[in-house]
Amino acid sequence: MKSITIKGSKRKELGKSSSKKLRNEGKVPCILYGDGEPIHFYSNEIDFKKLVYTPDAHTVNIELDEKNQFNAIMQDIQFHPLTDRIIHIDFYQLSEDKEVSIDIPVRLEGQAPGVLNSGGMLTRNKRKLKVRALPKNLPDSILVDISNLELGDKIYTSNLKNDHYTFLHSDSTVVTQVITSRASMILEEPETEETEETSETSETSETSQTGDGDKKAEDGNKEGEKKEGEKKEGEKKEGDSKD
Repeated sequence: MKSITIKGSKRKELGKSSSKKLRNEGKVPCILYGDGEPIHFYSNEIDFKKLVYTPDAHTVNIELDEKNQFNAIMQDIQFHPLTDRIIHIDFYQLSEDKEVSIDIPVRLEGQAPGVLNSGGMLTRNKRKLKVRALPKNLPDSILVDISNLELGDKIYTSNLKNDHYTFLHSDSTVVTQVITSRASMILEEPETEETEETSETSETSETSQTGDGDKKAEDGNKEGEKKEGEKKEGEKKEGDSKD
């Protein structure tokens, strides 16, 4: 893992007033924890820029003087709630034979077929993963190959296991996945199928219309026969009156 050097000085005075004075001077109070007593020191705030404001992970070489140099990792950091300035940092001293825990950035490599061919969308569920390992085995980053990810596929921490370090996450933790996007959704118009019920309704309607037509025709014939009978009756009466 890459290392950054931070030069600092041991604190002669401790307490809130001393810490406030250091911050007003553009310095950051720090504590280095390790096997022995904690070491209180301070350093220029600007010197932490490459350590804090980066997605990369680093070990830190703390130089207090020629005789006091320590290899460590940043364990905790505090920011001012309003100004977002660094107000305190905790470091943990590294030992060759002791495992440490640290957040390692996740880097993706390759291109997912589910995105290129199926129009899916790649999501990154974890940009960093916490691992535990000996200092010599700490990786700069965790490489994740996405060249086989199809639509709906996921990569879990269980797929990334390594002999040099241990993930401090459950095996079911999703690191990245290809999800369905609007571009990958094919909208199909529903087909109109004639159901038995529709067919039966149509047949019933046709039968009803036919029956009504026959009835009207029959009524019309009866009405015509009645008028014809009345006409003949009138002609007969007219002939009798002439006689």
